[in-house]
Amino acid sequence: MNSKSLFFLLTILSVNSLAQSLPNVSSGSINRIDNFQSKFVKTRNIDVWMPDGYSSARKYNVLYMHDGQILFDSASTWNKQSWDVDDVASKLMSEGKVQNFIVVGIWNGGKSRHSEYFPEKPFESLNQQQKDTVNSQLQDVGRTTEVFQPVSDNYLKFLVAELKPFIDETYSVYTDRKHTFIAGSSMGGLISMYAICEYPEVFGGAVCMSTHWPGSFAVENNPIPGAFVNYMKNNLPNPKNHKLYFDYGDQTLDALYAPLQKEVDEVMKAKGYTQANWITKFFPGKDHSEKAWNERLPIPLKFLLK
Repeated sequence: MNSKSLFFLLTILSVNSLAQSLPNVSSGSINRIDNFQSKFVKTRNIDVWMPDGYSSARKYNVLYMHDGQILFDSASTWNKQSWDVDDVASKLMSEGKVQNFIVVGIWNGGKSRHSEYFPEKPFESLNQQQKDTVNSQLQDVGRTTEVFQPVSDNYLKFLVAELKPFIDETYSVYTDRKHTFIAGSSMGGLISMYAICEYPEVFGGAVCMSTHWPGSFAVENNPIPGAFVNYMKNNLPNPKNHKLYFDYGDQTLDALYAPLQKEVDEVMKAKGYTQANWITKFFPGKDHSEKAWNERLPIPLKFLLK
């Protein structure tokens, strides 16, 4: 399977797949909110994972994670892989390496995933010819059959104005920026970057793994990476009270990312980010998969939640 085919499968993972029953977890427990209603995006399931010993007598940090279908149980995913977030989080908490936290797994919208996770304002900064180029690149790989239009501003409104207030009211959590984080991989990495830039008062840290900087699948004649870089130059949050984590491998789709991530890293330096509040890591030989993200998930969790 080539990287484009792999990515296509990733983006349709499963609103219609095996994952209708609750995921099996090795520790902790999951509450599911079926078909969470929204006026901004179509309904979707939300899986809230709580660690063993969860108690209303204490407060927990909150980690919002995209692609909720693939976070916990490989038996219920399209490719028989998952992040196994429950295993990673439980181990780190039991060893005292991170603060206590819950995970809010937000199911993706299936066919709408690409448009929901694609940062909207950078796209709108393009001229019409550039938008047409991106549209053609996405149509060439079957990503869209219509004129491509990101809807990520509405997706973030759903997170911030609808989902977060529900979580804050329902669970025993801290509600402030210092204890609220967002994470994802690939297109989920892009929307995590966009979220902390658009809502710096809400999110104190973002995990962006194997971030899909091309936006489409072409590197040549692609205006999108430059638009993302320009957006970050103007919108990165204050490094004094925000943390960002990026990483990438060099196999399958990750093979596209190295030069683009280096441009982002230069912006991070220019905006005053240091090793105290920003990490970019390269993992030679690692590909674009849940297995790879599971292996290195402890690094950003310790960085944000130590």
